Amino acid sequence: MTIVQEGSKSEQAYAWIRDRIAGHAFGPGYRLVLGPIAEELGMSVVPVREAIRRLEAEGLVTFERNVGARVSLVDEVEYAHTMQTLGLVEGAATALSAPFLDRESLDRAREVNDRMGHLLGDFDPHAFTELNRQFHSVLYEPCPNPHLLDLVHRGWARLSGIRDSTFAYVPGRARHSVEEHAQILDLVRAGADPLEIELAARNHRWRTMDAFLTARHTETAPPTARTTA
Repeated sequence: MTIVQEGSKSEQAYAWIRDRIAGHAFGPGYRLVLGPIAEELGMSVVPVREAIRRLEAEGLVTFERNVGARVSLVDEVEYAHTMQTLGLVEGAATALSAPFLDRESLDRAREVNDRMGHLLGDFDPHAFTELNRQFHSVLYEPCPNPHLLDLVHRGWARLSGIRDSTFAYVPGRARHSVEEHAQILDLVRAGADPLEIELAARNHRWRTMDAFLTARHTETAPPTARTTA
């Protein structure tokens, strides 16, 4: 049991939950169940409920009928804009990097992707997301255009700030992602046309975006809409 002692009990619960949301221990969609949290903090459910209401007012928590309190999901519009932009600039950066990717670099990318594949059986979305970042970093970092590379870095930084892990929310996307990684590597190894490489990398990013948004819309649609879609 964790015991916190600074401020009122409601403030203690608020700070404890907020820290875990900020640190991604409680990711988007995570259910905040009053009883276990109260037990963990050594207090009644009343201050925990007050803390969650405060977090709801700040937009960090949402209440859903028949579900209860959950950590808010990402801002869909911001997520879509970021993923669309990152798809464009990362695709271009990957295409420009291709001539500079030697066998050692490609082998390293393949090894990372193989590790991602091994995670599919016992899925860990956070580990998978980190490996995904490593994989793409190998492919775009040799980009000779520093301005384009800066835009890619900014896109990844912005993305990390607006969602915990897409793969935690849409785990089924992970297997397709591994397959698409292998296809991109095959194109680079074969010396494919730069535009073909760019489109493969761009569409790979956009498919992840589409999978997330589709799952989100399905979850939030009224029951009648779900059965007729």
